[in-house]
Amino acid sequence: MTDLLKNPIFTDETKAREWLEARVWPQGPTCPHCGNADQDKITKLEGDAHRAGVYQCNEPQCRLQFTVTVNTVFERSKIPLTKWLAALFLMTASKKRISAHQVHRMLGISYKSTWFLMHRLREAMRVAGLMPPMGEDGGAVEVDETFIGRMQGVKKARAGAAHKNAVLSLLDRETGHVRSFHVATATVDEVAPIVRDNVSKEAHLMTDQARIYQKLGAEFARHDTVNHQEDEYVRREGETVITTNTIESYFSVFKRGMRGTYQHCAEKHLHRYLAEFDFRHNNRIALGVDDAGRAHELAKGIVGKRLTYRRPNSKNVQA
Repeated sequence: MTDLLKNPIFTDETKAREWLEARVWPQGPTCPHCGNADQDKITKLEGDAHRAGVYQCNEPQCRLQFTVTVNTVFERSKIPLTKWLAALFLMTASKKRISAHQVHRMLGISYKSTWFLMHRLREAMRVAGLMPPMGEDGGAVEVDETFIGRMQGVKKARAGAAHKNAVLSLLDRETGHVRSFHVATATVDEVAPIVRDNVSKEAHLMTDQARIYQKLGAEFARHDTVNHQEDEYVRREGETVITTNTIESYFSVFKRGMRGTYQHCAEKHLHRYLAEFDFRHNNRIALGVDDAGRAHELAKGIVGKRLTYRRPNSKNVQA
């Protein structure tokens, strides 16, 4: 990490832009307006009359100028690119997560700007588009739900989790990857469509004995449960280990991070925090991804995503 801090991308705007261009445009500049990637039809504008890093698309139907930040979460930001990359590396390298207040003190920018910056980076961590189903070729998929925080406008219940936000997570044992979803309620109507869309029919589904999985499990090649009410958490059937402990471990890391580092999360922002925890889990050392690798993956994820807010804690915040 000490050598990483010496990297000139954190002090030199030109180096920072070149680093980002190499990740966003590995094959050379691509026009974000029309998609033109023909290097013979793209001109880098240089000289005192132009800002650094500006390119011209020469496609007749386009002819627009652009930089590497156009059509990304960095677009129209007045924060220097060196600060953006410093925050990006801090978020991806901090094992126990890092709060907006800590980043704001370290980078010397306002708390509101830091809060917005970090939400933009969480948006970049979110996987967009269709993903291949989990559990293909009969692999094991653990499915479970947990509860955190409090739903807006709902009075705290004396017992149970009716007042809390529900989170559904699916974990593919073969790949080690997890997908998490903020659901309105932990009911069959909410859970079943997500499981059907993300889990292969050939999968070996593993859940607890919650009622929401009883009929749903019959739709898959195999469904096994563990009975937590009887203190059963792991069961072996031949070489097969039946458990939901892996996804429970993910929930443990998620809750420790939310309560210990972030402390509070509004319901409308929960899906982005889930994207952050999923990103970290899916790009961890155990899967061969180090701090630099996570930073590279996050840099590639900034493309095609925009996030605009008026100001934090406003009733008119746009998600």
